[in-house]
Amino acid sequence: MDKTEWQEKFLEAVAACSDEGREAVDYIRTHGTRIGMKRARKSVGAFWTLTKSAHLNARHYTRESSLVTPHAWMLLIHEVRHLQQGVLTAFSIYGELDAWQYQYQVTKKITGRSLSPLAEELLSLPLNMDRKNLRRARQIMTKIAGISYGAFILPLYPIHREIKYWLTRR
Repeated sequence: MDKTEWQEKFLEAVAACSDEGREAVDYIRTHGTRIGMKRARKSVGAFWTLTKSAHLNARHYTRESSLVTPHAWMLLIHEVRHLQQGVLTAFSIYGELDAWQYQYQVTKKITGRSLSPLAEELLSLPLNMDRKNLRRARQIMTKIAGISYGAFILPLYPIHREIKYWLTRR
């Protein structure tokens, strides 16, 4: 299957999985977001780029497997959430918490299965700017995805708010 045929079939699968999937595909089509597959670190299931594209990790998925794997669809929905957030928010624990929670909510909705205790704890955290809460989110993400996921590198707040916090402590 060629890339164009795969892209169309993959987007159809994502759109058909849920309202959130349809919204993600609408965003992709409206904004001309490119999707594809590229090899990345093992700890990464998918990723977005500054050039507004989203890719599944070719270490974990093939074109064929992505068409029938709900987890691949959820990862695209997660990455589109980051594109919707914008760069400043997406590169923060706050942005990650939002995207992970959104992904997990959709996962539960379409699979009907419960999540791991750590994923459920992450889902239960309030999405707010409380630093203690965001530190806990970082710890959980690291436990789930591993240290190489890189959550420890990200600021807790979007960077413009993080700088303000460090200057004013508010």
